[in-house]
Order: sequence, then structure tokens, then C-alpha cells
Amino acid sequence: MPVVWRNVCTFAQIIGIMQQVTEHISWYDRPWAALTFFTRLPFWRIYQPPRESYRAVVEYWPLAGWVTGGIMAATLYLAGMVMPHAVAVVLAMVVRLLVTGALHEDGLADFLDGFGGGVDRERIMAIMKDSHMGTYGVLGLVMYELLLGATLFSLPSAVAALAIMAADPYAKMLSSQLVSMMPYARTEQTAKAQTVYRQPSVAAGIGLSIQGLLPMGAFLWVAQVAEWYYIVFIPGVAMYFLYLLIWRRLHGYTGDCCGAVCLLVELITLLSIAFVCK
Repeated sequence: MPVVWRNVCTFAQIIGIMQQVTEHISWYDRPWAALTFFTRLPFWRIYQPPRESYRAVVEYWPLAGWVTGGIMAATLYLAGMVMPHAVAVVLAMVVRLLVTGALHEDGLADFLDGFGGGVDRERIMAIMKDSHMGTYGVLGLVMYELLLGATLFSLPSAVAALAIMAADPYAKMLSSQLVSMMPYARTEQTAKAQTVYRQPSVAAGIGLSIQGLLPMGAFLWVAQVAEWYYIVFIPGVAMYFLYLLIWRRLHGYTGDCCGAVCLLVELITLLSIAFVCK
């Protein structure tokens, strides 16, 4: 009987601790954590959410895209009023790098180095965790930035700004599916951010879809795009093939994989827009 009572007391303590953790996480903690994690804007100076909130930042990744994409789009449009279009495009790209701290670009470089130079899972993981940038990462980043700049330059200033606002959250919505489709490839202790994202629930998945599809739907409606299906489905197909590549080589995702897929899917979304709106 004492053993049973001791087990009951222990279980009650565990339930109490879980309730305290849940009570300490407010509805605004997780989106605030996402804005703090995915941008370099001083949100943390205003409020620092509990550490547990950062496990759900992927569920509000497209919301962070509203901020980063909005700042980039506003920079391009406003700078284009007083500067040549090419200068406005480069300035907008620089501003986004400053706002995000090149978080996803770092992931893309590590991803390209790992998948380009690694011959097996262990070697790929080791290369991606190495802070040094290799040839694949340098060349890949250069080609990515050139393609991004050329794509935005090919569009009129207003259309390019709207395209950025649509593509940024949409790409993050699609890329967030990696967390649902496969397990994390490392352990929490060896993760760069010391955090393993939780798998989104059904409600969180609906929220992700709204965050990503709302700006895209607004863009397609404002721009009156007849061949909208290219813009919607081609990035989804690209994301699926990237998922297959990551699953075949790693059997799991990492933060670098998420960042790389996000940028590549966003670029493909913008290329699709440029193709349709040419």
C-alpha cells in the first residue's frame, strides 16, 4: 500500500508540473517566440517567452514571413520610387539579410556543403555542423542571390513587392511540412539551437495553412493571375522532391534543411511568378 500511495503521489506531482508549464505559456508566447527566433528585430527586449515556447516556432514560421517579407517588399517598393529598380532590388535583399541575420542563408550554405561533399549520413551531418563554409556553400549562395536578384529585377516594382509578400510566407508554410513528415535527425543536445521542434497538431496545421495561403491568395487576386496553378503547385512539387532527397540521405530533417528548403522553395515560387507574369 505505501508503494502504491508513493506512485500516486509521484504521478500527481508530474501532472502538477505539467499543468504549471502549460499555465505559464500564454497564447501569445509561441508566435512571439517565432518572431524572436526567426528575425533579428528586438522583440526579446519587449518580452522573452518561456523556453518551451520555442519548440513550436515552426507553427508560426509563415507569420514571421509576414514580417520579413513585408519589410523586404516595403523596402523594394519605396526605394524604387527614388532609385533605379536594380538598386532597389539589391537594397531590399540586403535589408532582409539584416532583418533575418542571414539565418536561412546559413542553413542553405551548410545544406549545400553537406549534401554536395558528404558521401554518407554521418559525413553529411558532420559537414553541416561545421561552421566553416566550403566550395558548394559559397557557389550555391552566390548563384542563389544572383537568381533571386534577377528574378525580382524582371518584375515591375509593385508586382515584385507583392510577390515577395506572397512567396515568403508561402514557402515557409510548405517548408514547415518537413517537421511533420520526418523526425529530427539529431538530438536536442546536439542541435544548433538546442531545441527540437514539436510536430504540429491538426489545429496548428490549419493555422499554418492560413498564415501561408492568405498572402498568396491576396496576391493572386490583386494581380489577377490567370495561370495561378503554376504558382501554387510548382513550389509544392519542388518541396516534395527536396523532402525525398533529405529523407533518402538523412532519414530526418535538421534546422539547416528547413532553412535551405525555405529559400529554394521561395525562389521557385518567385520564378513561377516571373514565368506567369512575363
